Amino acid sequence: MKKKIKSDDKKYIWHPFTKLSNDYDPLVISSAKDDKLVDIDGKEYFDLISSWWVNIHGHGKKEIIKAIDEQLQKFEHVLFTDFTHKPAVDLAKELVSILPKNLSRVFFSDNGSTAVEIAMKIAIQYWSNIGEKKNKFVSIIGGYHGDTFGAMSVGYSSGFYKPFEDVIQKQFFISFPEYWSGKNDIERAEKIALEETEKIIDKNGKRIAAVIMEPIIQGASGMKICRTEFLDKVLKKFKDSGIIIIFDEVMTGFGRTGKMFAADYLKIKPDIICLAKSLTGGYLPLAATVFDKKIHDNFFGGDISKAFLHGHSYTANPVACASALASLDLFKKENTLKKIKKISLIHKECLEKISKKTSVSKVRTIGSIAAFDYNKIDTKYGSKESDILKKKFLENGLLLRPLGNTIYIMPPYCIEENSLYNCYQKIIEILG
Repeated sequence: MKKKIKSDDKKYIWHPFTKLSNDYDPLVISSAKDDKLVDIDGKEYFDLISSWWVNIHGHGKKEIIKAIDEQLQKFEHVLFTDFTHKPAVDLAKELVSILPKNLSRVFFSDNGSTAVEIAMKIAIQYWSNIGEKKNKFVSIIGGYHGDTFGAMSVGYSSGFYKPFEDVIQKQFFISFPEYWSGKNDIERAEKIALEETEKIIDKNGKRIAAVIMEPIIQGASGMKICRTEFLDKVLKKFKDSGIIIIFDEVMTGFGRTGKMFAADYLKIKPDIICLAKSLTGGYLPLAATVFDKKIHDNFFGGDISKAFLHGHSYTANPVACASALASLDLFKKENTLKKIKKISLIHKECLEKISKKTSVSKVRTIGSIAAFDYNKIDTKYGSKESDILKKKFLENGLLLRPLGNTIYIMPPYCIEENSLYNCYQKIIEILG
């Protein structure tokens, strides 16, 4: 069966973020439970990247499966224009209750990139509705916000979009003063970024609709972290200039940074926040873009031209909403943030051991995320050395995908302490 699946895969499927070659040999997964994936031959792998950052409570969680099944027994989907349903209403209410207090209007979609597109479109139309033409955005160098065209424009500096350079709208970018254990010149790097911010606002403030950023930690660019005190200073400059602030918390939301949202670390709160990935616990596609009431009310009224004419067929899918509600309920029942604190302590302890290796640098961690740079491999995404290392990890039962030369660990919150220690020991042995 394995041979047939792989043969048909190569014949019919085009995989994301994958080099097309005859050497491509996908792993066939047949089941999953808690923190492990099981392939068709019965070999187990610790899911140390939470299946691309989506799975938080673990695979096969009975409470989420039950919620999905119960909703399926009622109805699977209904259009969300002129209709509503309890799972969507309950989920919106629950999200508003745990988000920063100024965020109170939820617009549902189905993935992170789309959540970002919605935020960007709303920001532009917000200004248009009051008679101002503002269609430019400020982003952070290295930020990644998805692969649709608007998202690509504010994530262009991530390095993934060179073929589209001529068709992507040009935006403004400021430096990201990344911080790691032992970095001594961070104040100088932060000062440069703040000066860049001031220059962009002074010169182009009347054209800027919004600033968008991954708060505190950049995901796809290599789990780079900045200091919260720096970020608050930058955000204050945009806030004081009346520029809309958008947080892309597609990766950082729902406990990843140790708090429910990265925004919870900051004094300055966003006007818009984008959520996806682990919103449903990793079980079904669902996204939400949540707005400050003042932005929502700008679209209010009888004139259809002021309305936000945007939507998706599966907006607020009730089964996905039921999954998200069950996932959020687990945070309360299982005291999930306490679990994340234990994971964070293990990260710090084990990274201390890893930091003593001469081939390792830029050690950093926040919440359930740990990362370091492995200097023996190419920094380029998808390099040959990176692929070889990825295969070594898999051979040892570890699902890890280096981002360039960055190795990061982001396990589901259900991982046992001994299991995480053992995974780190294997990582240390593999790195040599």
